[in-house]
Amino acid sequence: MPLPRLGTRSVRLRTAPAVFVVLTVALAGTLLAFSLGGARHGRPGGGPAGHVVIDVSESHCGGGWTRPEPGVRTFDLHNSSDGAAEVYLEDPASQAVYGEVEGIAPGTTRQLTVRLGKGAYAFKCVPDDADAVTGPTVQITSGRRGPGAAPVNEHDLIPPALAYQKWIGGGLAEVVRLTTRLQRDIDRGDLAAARSDWLPAHLEYERLGAAYDAFGDADAAVNGTDAGLPGGVHDKDFAGFHRIEYGLWHGESADGLRAPAAALVKAVTGLRDTWSQTRMDPAQLGLRAHEILENTVQFELTGRTDYGSGSNLATARANLDGTREVLSRLHPLLATRYAGLPGLDTDMDRAQHALDGFRHGDHWTPLDGLSRAQREQTDSVLGDLVERLASVATLCDPRRTV
Repeated sequence: MPLPRLGTRSVRLRTAPAVFVVLTVALAGTLLAFSLGGARHGRPGGGPAGHVVIDVSESHCGGGWTRPEPGVRTFDLHNSSDGAAEVYLEDPASQAVYGEVEGIAPGTTRQLTVRLGKGAYAFKCVPDDADAVTGPTVQITSGRRGPGAAPVNEHDLIPPALAYQKWIGGGLAEVVRLTTRLQRDIDRGDLAAARSDWLPAHLEYERLGAAYDAFGDADAAVNGTDAGLPGGVHDKDFAGFHRIEYGLWHGESADGLRAPAAALVKAVTGLRDTWSQTRMDPAQLGLRAHEILENTVQFELTGRTDYGSGSNLATARANLDGTREVLSRLHPLLATRYAGLPGLDTDMDRAQHALDGFRHGDHWTPLDGLSRAQREQTDSVLGDLVERLASVATLCDPRRTV
């Protein structure tokens, strides 16, 4: 299950407005890391010992930083305005970002910890409904500063999004071809062939993970589950690949599967035929690169999407392929912004090697066939990769610069 799918499963989106995200320039060498931060009430001048209280407002953005010093520093960002705002700590000349805090509510204080070194810095305050304001520039004359990254805007993301969207069009055409073959197997009553042809068709669709949000409600007809359906697997609205999977591996007759197979072909054909008029949101591309495998860990590695085929590890491998496709389009942006890119590539290869070890020709080891050590190793490898991909989501999140 690469992404939260509309109408199928209830998944907390990482972009939910209620979640405050604090971006902290890492202190141990990685480029960027997420941590969740809640609002803390405070007032200028009332920060803990060693903290620097910074004013966040249109009229006094960056005020309060009077003694710039090198080393690891924690700033208490106090929003004295009457509206929410986000704040960047940046190099005012290059606009390289060294730290970011989003969603600072009026009258509250949030913390930002960064490593400061030789160079120029300024806070940029970005109110929700007003122009960005850059505060005074401060100079630090010594020390090694933490890594920064040039901001990405939506214009930067348009070329990779268009390239990815074109690739999706070709993938949908292949999904139609493979699901049509599956339908023909079922129509002629050859369920052994249908079981063989189900997995290639399903995996081809799973590789399109970053496009699911653009598919909208159509995804439920293609790859929905029985979650939330009153009748469960017997509900009339249970449809798509998993409906057919359940029937094929639970002794259902070809007669009972003909209508679901026809509906599946109709759904994927509709997606293919309308895709050229669909527009993906370029701003979401980096986030999707992270969510594909985040949800793979949540759904595939827990077996929550297994309806009898035992193919969760094959799906995880297809999701990994889908992640590579997104990253290949984002690579030109990441190459100059993400110092951890070689490590990400290494982790991708490591995950691929781990998953490929469970493939035996056209068959895959089911989750319940793994030893405890194998389960723990697989969870660890994919979990580590998801953490690295969080940096991709952060770096490719478009930022307002005006």
